[in-house]
Amino acid sequence: MLKLKVPDMTCGHCVGVIEKAIKAVDPQAAVKADLALQMVSVETTAAADRISKAVDAAGYPNIAG
Repeated sequence: MLKLKVPDMTCGHCVGVIEKAIKAVDPQAAVKADLALQMVSVETTAAADRISKAVDAAGYPNIAG
């Protein structure tokens, strides 16, 4: 499981944009966002760097953890 710290994720809209970016890389990915902790957990078969870069390209800099 990949975990990303996304400090700029502050609302439901942010979650939707991030989920859409991840699903563009892996349509089968399971995405769970925690707004309070600003963390996104992703179950995916895609490479972690591809997921992280997709989230970053969507406007949400992140830190893989």
